[in-house]
Amino acid sequence: MSLLYKPDWEEAKQRYLAWWAGEAIGRCGLGVTAPRADMAHVAPPEYPEDPVQRWTDLDFISALNEYHHSTTFYGGEAFPMWNGGYPGHTSIATWLGCPLELDMVTGWWDPIFDEHEDDWNVTGLTLDPDNPWWQFTVAQLRRGIEESAGKSIPDIGGALGGCGDTLAALRGSLPLLYDVKLCPERVREAELYLMEMWIEAYETLYSMVHDAAEGSTCWFRLWSPGRFYSTHCDFSYMISTEMFVDLFVPALERQSEYLDHAVHHVDGIEAFRHVAALTELPGIQAYQILPGAGKPSPLHYLDTLRLVQAKGRNLHISIPPEEIETALELLSARGLFIETHCETEEQARDLLKKAEKWSHD
Repeated sequence: MSLLYKPDWEEAKQRYLAWWAGEAIGRCGLGVTAPRADMAHVAPPEYPEDPVQRWTDLDFISALNEYHHSTTFYGGEAFPMWNGGYPGHTSIATWLGCPLELDMVTGWWDPIFDEHEDDWNVTGLTLDPDNPWWQFTVAQLRRGIEESAGKSIPDIGGALGGCGDTLAALRGSLPLLYDVKLCPERVREAELYLMEMWIEAYETLYSMVHDAAEGSTCWFRLWSPGRFYSTHCDFSYMISTEMFVDLFVPALERQSEYLDHAVHHVDGIEAFRHVAALTELPGIQAYQILPGAGKPSPLHYLDTLRLVQAKGRNLHISIPPEEIETALELLSARGLFIETHCETEEQARDLLKKAEKWSHD
């Protein structure tokens, strides 16, 4: 399948297949974007003033996708992805009834369990097909499938949530910190129950999108020919590795066994302590090392990056273009994926050529 905004999509797909398999592709995996050189300045669509409308007006969302796709150069393994943004409205926590407050940039949930409730139980919760946010998610995905045809890849439908973080939204992060100490068995059981719910929701959305996407992509901008999603447990930032492995890894194992391809989103330097344990999960092929806002470059945490590669696993980092030569001096290009952005298309094309020279096994 060729794409209007990604003429070399067939070549990029072959490189993705090789990258997932840990094979050499002549350089590191490299997703580089830049403003298109052949496009005159075009103003973006006018944003609605109301936050809810900003995230739910499908005509606006469509126009915004078209604007970004038509004005962006997608080099290497970068590709245009049709999506509606991820402020939390297309997620399991919202579908289960967590009140959501949206602003123009993101959103926040309020828990549905009282923080003083000692006998909370998630097993009474089910996905309601009549939930308005679920119905919106499905409608948005249908719109994305229709409008991306021949031009871009539609994503799976939203940021669904994941291990630890959905429960933290339902329960509240602070109460959950008490729960992992006071009632660990309940937390572990809740995680496994919610993961089955996650799989149910994912399978429904995947059945809609897999033909149009030739597989799948999600909020994490990688592509797979099968079921792909980013596993994560941002809540793990606040707990020990022993507790993480005991309470949350069983759900991660279930999720990664279900998926065909997974990259684990290791978000924040305090989560880096779990990387050694995470690399023991056979169903996760890649690990994103993301220090977090205000922290140094991922290259500052070279021991963690090299640990992933020493385990024979793929590695994903996001760095500015001026750091890429150094990254390729310090790290093996095999299984490495770098995401970056250049100021011009000419710089992006030049970077792709240089990456081939800089890359080594």
